[in-house]
Amino acid sequence: MAEAPLGKVSIAKHSNGFLAALASHASPATVEAYRHDLAALCAFTERREVTDPAALDTALLRAFLGSERSRGLAPRSLARRRAALSKFADYLVKQGVLADNPVGLLRTPKQPSHLPRPVDVDALARFLDTPHDGSPLGVRDQAILELFYSSGLRLAELAALELGDLQNSRVRVIGKGGKPRQVPVGRRAQQALVEWLGCRSALAPVDELALFVGQRGTRLGHRAIQKRLAQLSLARGLPEHLHPHRLRHSFASHLLESSQDLRAVQELLGHANLSTTQIYTRLDWQHLATSYDAAHPRAKRSPSPRNGENRNK
Repeated sequence: MAEAPLGKVSIAKHSNGFLAALASHASPATVEAYRHDLAALCAFTERREVTDPAALDTALLRAFLGSERSRGLAPRSLARRRAALSKFADYLVKQGVLADNPVGLLRTPKQPSHLPRPVDVDALARFLDTPHDGSPLGVRDQAILELFYSSGLRLAELAALELGDLQNSRVRVIGKGGKPRQVPVGRRAQQALVEWLGCRSALAPVDELALFVGQRGTRLGHRAIQKRLAQLSLARGLPEHLHPHRLRHSFASHLLESSQDLRAVQELLGHANLSTTQIYTRLDWQHLATSYDAAHPRAKRSPSPRNGENRNK
């Protein structure tokens, strides 16, 4: 393995310093994603026997992204690789290692526009109303489902919830970038949470603060929540795959179809920019057409006869 020039800090060590600094203000999920991206960069530079971070120029980074694309990395993953490189380069500029950020001239393939299809309102209602077995785990799973759909939480937000975050008809969550927000909890979700809190002690020790715990009494992880949702969709006869992001999208779409209040949905979802909400949500076309016909002053007006035409024809 090649070593960094004498007196120089290697790319790998600078990468560790960058991730440590990032952890002070970014979510654990973001830090872990960037760790994976930079590990791929370090592996690439080591194969080329490049360890000096000052050698990270546009040509080298373009070659790295090209190699990642050649091995089949999806456009979305390539875009995240580029974002990680840019943040890392900014860090190296601040450290005086690079004179400027070389990532600005790099481009990645355009990402296909893809929106998760929301679950049909009636199908989702039948799914949520399906009785469970009454066990502590069944009660817990119902509370998770109701809270996801009631409040539009991200997977990381729900998994990080603690007992003190519940406040009657509201829940306090920590969103992306460590930004807190409060979102309402619907009546059905409140009922499900009361039932869960009533039997939670059967699984959780007294000193466990996590709202949702597994069979061992410790905080329920992201993968475990995803797995339970997939299992429940099969067990309850939902004819499509269910995952946390799809429940969040269903929440946003159904609420937007009813209220048409994009700003309110933006606040509830915790989006910093309205444009994100516009991409994330999707109004039902028939709902839009009906609203147009009912409201637009010229939507239903019969066309006036053209000049010279016989009005009695």
